[in-house]
Amino acid sequence: MNLPFLGPEHVAGRLSWRAVVDALEAGHRLPRARIGDTLLERGDDALLSRSAWIDGLGLGVKSATVMPGNTAKGLPTVQAAMLVFSDETATPEAVLDGVMVTDWKTAGDSLLGARLLARADSRVLTIVGAGRVAETLARGYAEIFPGLAEIRIANRTPARAERLVAALEADGLPAIQAPDLADAVASADIVAAATMSRDPVLKGAWVRPGTHVDLVGGFTPEMREADDELIAKAAIFADCRETVLDHVGDIAIPRAAGLIEREREIPDLYDLVAGRNGRRDRGEITLFKNGGGAHLDLMTARAILALRESGA
Repeated sequence: MNLPFLGPEHVAGRLSWRAVVDALEAGHRLPRARIGDTLLERGDDALLSRSAWIDGLGLGVKSATVMPGNTAKGLPTVQAAMLVFSDETATPEAVLDGVMVTDWKTAGDSLLGARLLARADSRVLTIVGAGRVAETLARGYAEIFPGLAEIRIANRTPARAERLVAALEADGLPAIQAPDLADAVASADIVAAATMSRDPVLKGAWVRPGTHVDLVGGFTPEMREADDELIAKAAIFADCRETVLDHVGDIAIPRAAGLIEREREIPDLYDLVAGRNGRRDRGEITLFKNGGGAHLDLMTARAILALRESGA
């Protein structure tokens, strides 16, 4: 069996953020995904495999390795591949670069949440963080919210923020460095956090009515980007209840402490896409937790494969 392999070169200049967000929205109109994860560890090394089965889209397995020792060898510390199977026969169809899928999936997840929850007339975006995810968020938000007049980059290391601002400016995006995080958040319409913090970096006292908050960085039970005050004053949403409620600190820690009642139903993207929940008024603070999941990888992979099939 000779499966096609699709990498970044196959999507460069061809795949749009709008196409990915549309694919994610369409995927959430299908039956709820069946998902499962497996983690194997050897000291500091790890292999994480995430699987999804969606009726109408097929099956997908993305496996990623984390090898800290690769840095000394001049190799990436994170490497990944994704295998996609046919919906009807479960025949393997293609192998995709897993890091590429993750990049498009992670930002696309947040962009769909924002398209459904943020005010359409949002003009100011503040991004906390200046890494790879922060850059994809900036580019994605600029496409999905073309009315953005300012993209503020706030980072604890100013030099990294400067580099990201320069890269975004070079492509014509209205990026500026934000030296004062509290000020940058207080006058923003959308705030996206893409950090690796275990301690909250966003304070509820900073966030004004009507803001949409997008939490992207935390992915373990110990990681948090929003403080208790922000959790208490916001309407809370998640991309997927199964991957977020008990597994990601921004929601799991407040639930364990009783700040979020355990019986309270947290709407997710399936609810939002179906129109069952959403922003209630212009003054409401909406908070969306991006927790990821293999079902989102599969939806994204299908958007990438559609390019190949269409010849676009």
